Amino acid sequence: MSRKPTDSSGISFTALYTGAVWHRYGLSDDALATTKGRVLYHLMTPFEAASKAAIGGNIRTFLLQRHLIIDHLIDRAIRDRGFTQVLEIACGMSPRGLRLRQRHPLIHMVEADLPDMAGRKALRLLATGRLGDHHQVTPIDILADHGEYQLETVINRVFDNTQPVIIITEGLTSYFSVDVISNFWRRLAAATAKRPGSIYLSESYYQPTQPLLSATLKALGSMLGAATRSQVTFHFQTDEQAREHFRSCGFNATTVHDPRSWYGILPIPESRGEPMVRVIEAGC
Repeated sequence: MSRKPTDSSGISFTALYTGAVWHRYGLSDDALATTKGRVLYHLMTPFEAASKAAIGGNIRTFLLQRHLIIDHLIDRAIRDRGFTQVLEIACGMSPRGLRLRQRHPLIHMVEADLPDMAGRKALRLLATGRLGDHHQVTPIDILADHGEYQLETVINRVFDNTQPVIIITEGLTSYFSVDVISNFWRRLAAATAKRPGSIYLSESYYQPTQPLLSATLKALGSMLGAATRSQVTFHFQTDEQAREHFRSCGFNATTVHDPRSWYGILPIPESRGEPMVRVIEAGC
């Protein structure tokens, strides 16, 4: 693990809840369902119902919005631009790798997470015969600046580095301060620049302007940060801020996808009012 003051080892806690949401909504596989995830899902249900009634959306709404938009952008890149390599960092119990391999059996899919979670994921996929030359799980630590788990080392090791790659981080970046995660983004931009045409997909949650909602979310973020031993952060307030920041990190082109642009096009739940989540599509 990295010796830097911020680490990401606690985020596996929320990965189990997210995995349970995918399973509940028919996006996952029984092999990825966990008992802890199911318990967390049931514990969160009253809060989720109250949140949706109060503000027109909840965590599950935003999870499904971001997940299905990211999936659509990946499918489009594979279908229209011929991508064959996909890396999902902080994969947790995400079913994306299984679904992508079903739809696009010729792609090289690599799922990556901290060693403990990567080991759990690999065992579940191995037990059901899903792993092989074109579907792998590997350890990674996005904060490591040397060693076998370092971002650059993993990318060089698992892919044909003469070809572009789609890199995804879903449900990861908000657990770090903007300074910490920006260092990762700069390194990722440099790595993708060596593989022209590569795409980075992620999400960002915006700080709401409504004072009561903003204060409530800050409190919830503090509690979640304590549970995950991390720093839950809202990085941006506007699409332009997000685009400018990714440009400053070294990405040449950034598109910010508002879920409202996909209503009626993708089968995503609709928020009442402005959605808090955006999907970031960046390239070099």
